[in-house]
Amino acid sequence: MISCAKDKDLNKFLSIEIPAGFPQPVYQFTNNQPTQKGFDLGRMLFYDQGLSKDGTVSCGDCHQQFAGFGNLDHATSHGVDNCFGKRNAPVLFNLTFKDNFFLDGGVTNLELAPLNAMTDPCEMANDLNKILVYLKSKPEYQQAFQKAFDSDEITSQKMFRALAQFQGMMISADSKYDQVKAKTAQFTDQELRGYQLFSAKCASCHKEPLFSDNSFRNNGLDITSLDLGRSTITSLASDDGKFKVPTLRNVEVSRPYMHDGRFKTLEQVLDHYQNNIKPNKNLDPLLKQDLALTDTYKADIIAFLKTLTDLTFLKNPKYSEE
Repeated sequence: MISCAKDKDLNKFLSIEIPAGFPQPVYQFTNNQPTQKGFDLGRMLFYDQGLSKDGTVSCGDCHQQFAGFGNLDHATSHGVDNCFGKRNAPVLFNLTFKDNFFLDGGVTNLELAPLNAMTDPCEMANDLNKILVYLKSKPEYQQAFQKAFDSDEITSQKMFRALAQFQGMMISADSKYDQVKAKTAQFTDQELRGYQLFSAKCASCHKEPLFSDNSFRNNGLDITSLDLGRSTITSLASDDGKFKVPTLRNVEVSRPYMHDGRFKTLEQVLDHYQNNIKPNKNLDPLLKQDLALTDTYKADIIAFLKTLTDLTFLKNPKYSEE
């Protein structure tokens, strides 16, 4: 959905075509007008392992394009020194429509979202000063920052703005579901049954068209990881065990599932909601009733969920490592 400038006009502003039915963007790019050069710098930074402490981990290592920019390889983030974090790496797309980030909502500005990964001791384990020293030592970055910002000064603000240009323009809205909505495709009978079931049983939390209402909910998992989720930010006991409702777009390819990556299949996820919800004081009220998910219903819902896979996005060379 990116309207790109031609190679001969790389300073022309890029624009985002808002997909039909989508809300207005939260991140407006008001002070960070994207250009092709800025976008390209953001992509360069996103895939550079040199931003990590030991030069082994990039943003793209935990956010893989073929997995919807999630992490297919590990249940939780895998950083430097073979360190594993406590949370599953979230998918990265349609970020400009969000007002907070991470499973606990701990960051509220798209430009600041990469800071956590860069400095977390179990992810890239670096600090901003060392990252800036690294960038300033590379002639290719000196040239790229000059082209993107018309200045040879390399700062953390410019780095984060370039990353926001790249990540903020990752739009996924060309799945079969979207084509059905645009009346250029049709669901199969099973997909249509699944959509109807999804609308009745799942859509309260996974609201169309983003397939998340961006709320924080307790979905009845036992907190085996001792990760209390949203309450680590708010310090409210009423938020214990609550995590951001994830988008279901590209869910077919973005396994494993849940905040700690405990489920490997969509079948296991639906089995949880039918048979394994753990009662607790913060359990979402919508999950206190029997969802009546028969095996046939589960198969139908999964058939629908697979229509949310956006192959155009997953294979788009604009987002790939060059």
